[in-house]
Amino acid sequence: MIGRKAVSVRTRAGTRTRGPWRWTVVALLVTLVWVLGAGPLGSFVGRLGEVQTNDPAAFLPVGAESTEVDAIAEDFDRAKGAPAIVVYSADDDLTGQDLAAVRGVAERVGERPWAVEPVAGPFPGTEDASVAQFVVTISADADTGESVEELRALLEEEAVAGLTVQVTGPAGYAADLSAAFGGIDSTLLIVAVVAVLIILVAVYRSPLLPVLVILASLLALGLSGALVYAAADTGVVSLNGQSQGILFILVVGACTDYALLLVARYREELSVREHAPRAALAAARAVTGPVLASGGTVILGLLCLLAADLSSTRSLGPVVAIGVAAAMLSAMTFLPAALALCGRAVFWPLAPHREDTGQARSTELVLSQHRVWGRVAASVGRRPRTYWLACSALLLAAAAFAPQFDAGGSGQSEIFRTEVEAVDGQETLTRGFGADSSAAPALVVADAEHLDEVVATAEGLPEVTSAALYTEDGPPAAEGPPGAAESPLVVDGRVLVEVVLAAAPESSEAVDAVRELRAELSGIEGADALVGGVTATDLDTLETAQRDFTVVVPLVLVVVFLVLVPLLRSLLAPLLLVAANVLSFAATLGVGTLLFDHVLGLPGADPVVPLFAFVFLVALGVDYSIFLMSRAREETLDHGHRQGVLRALTVTGGVITSAGVVLAATFAALAVIPLLFLFQLAFLVAFGVLVDTLLVRTLLVPALSLDAGRSVWWPGRAYKRSPDSSA
Repeated sequence: MIGRKAVSVRTRAGTRTRGPWRWTVVALLVTLVWVLGAGPLGSFVGRLGEVQTNDPAAFLPVGAESTEVDAIAEDFDRAKGAPAIVVYSADDDLTGQDLAAVRGVAERVGERPWAVEPVAGPFPGTEDASVAQFVVTISADADTGESVEELRALLEEEAVAGLTVQVTGPAGYAADLSAAFGGIDSTLLIVAVVAVLIILVAVYRSPLLPVLVILASLLALGLSGALVYAAADTGVVSLNGQSQGILFILVVGACTDYALLLVARYREELSVREHAPRAALAAARAVTGPVLASGGTVILGLLCLLAADLSSTRSLGPVVAIGVAAAMLSAMTFLPAALALCGRAVFWPLAPHREDTGQARSTELVLSQHRVWGRVAASVGRRPRTYWLACSALLLAAAAFAPQFDAGGSGQSEIFRTEVEAVDGQETLTRGFGADSSAAPALVVADAEHLDEVVATAEGLPEVTSAALYTEDGPPAAEGPPGAAESPLVVDGRVLVEVVLAAAPESSEAVDAVRELRAELSGIEGADALVGGVTATDLDTLETAQRDFTVVVPLVLVVVFLVLVPLLRSLLAPLLLVAANVLSFAATLGVGTLLFDHVLGLPGADPVVPLFAFVFLVALGVDYSIFLMSRAREETLDHGHRQGVLRALTVTGGVITSAGVVLAATFAALAVIPLLFLFQLAFLVAFGVLVDTLLVRTLLVPALSLDAGRSVWWPGRAYKRSPDSSA
């Protein structure tokens, strides 16, 4: 067994075993380095919000046409900021006195330092006289979230009797999105840690061990928080709210997984070794290979996201990879040292005792000593083909619904799972001013010499209501095409045209209209017309996410396969593991389709959800197969293939199941953030991890391995040397 040989030093009298006190000193030093070094770094976790970027540009597709238009349009925007729309409403029609009071509030709002232009309005409702609005532009140099918070506080102080006031518009939505991510630093972390603590106490029934595991996770989180803060502050990586949330979850979950594997092996070593420091060292040596392979698979899989074109997808990879590296380092250095110092007391009141190991344990004895997993292994061993065929059929049935998964995105008002002021305010605005109040025109940038042709082509489409030009006087009015009396604003030989679509923004009809508009304008030679705006961004995001999926998925599969080959010294076993995890992902996506569409009736998922779910499920899901099959190979070399697989399934069953439940619980904690994207991702990853843990690793992979025989290890040493004896 790996790690069973005692470490020794040469002396004049011969060879003697190093005293356990030396390992105790080393363990104490390692523990102090972590506690005194990484402990204070935890303050950076609370400061990550300082280096977050949650503005829309952080989520735009890199190099897409709409992204280019957004950058060019900034030169035409005189406002240089985000508009906040303040909406007043009452039960009855607003009176002149009401509007005068609102005008007074608007004047005081315009005096704030973050208001870059005179306030526009107030304007009475055109569809409902009980509604009025005014618009204030928040400076691009000011923090939008803080400015809107101050604006809302001011409106509360300057309340107009009998009127309800709400803040919406681009600035309002941005502020509410930032507020939704505000629970990451505290709520998310507390929920995740408490969930892990409850599970660990239930599994080990020990008060000390769960505390050590949680401490290892928090130290890893502190180290990763400091590294990510430094990287984001210097511009090496880009951090947004969703990346930070996933970072917290993955660090806690991954570190706990690796810790559980180490603890299980440590318990085994204590049964054959007298001294805890040597048992901790032997356990760390034994699990180093699987943990490095597991963590390496996750890190490399996440770094594959750098091949994506969507900014939010690309930025996630390096941020979370840093967290996984910190989790591995803590689990494989701090935790072994802490276990060595605590000794057998870490398992109190069920501390293991040293057993008589003079004779090797038979497979029957191993199975009998693990009541639940011994029975599972014996049952799988009797009917392996029945098990893998039944599991495959079940997974294939669920996977049949995967192609129907709706990842077409959702409207701006649908991304929140709770009531927020910006959404409610937009509904009030629509009631007072009609559907046009939420219109988001397409923006067309074109060569100035082809202006007339571009406008005529756009207005000639049945999907277009009007086309208006940005002039020297500023943005176009809501009505009227550009006239000869107005001088177009030309920047670097280009003009900007607002094209109002007949379809509602963010609808499938509007997306089709943008496709048609781009196709028609591309036919104007020399115009170099580019189409952007909200709907165009939705279209580009969808198409870029689809492109990213087709590029990143094969890359991740190749990386996982290349990691598994040297670990298992086999070509067939890695293929089986990769195929099993792909099938598990497809089944999870199919179940997600049934739940989201037919049970909960949710709007379409964010276009990046399938890719994120795939990367996490394949990279993390294969971990459990790595833990199982690396142990199976170890046992196979000593006991033969059949006995090796059965013994591995038996001795790893408890720890892998516990690890899977912990990881599922930590990812489920993402659902506390009231955003649709994170709720859907939380379910898919949590459910998929349970499928990998309870079905794929427990039944499918062992059954396939048993049915394939020792050929599963071809062409490695386990295939050539396995006696393939019966259990």
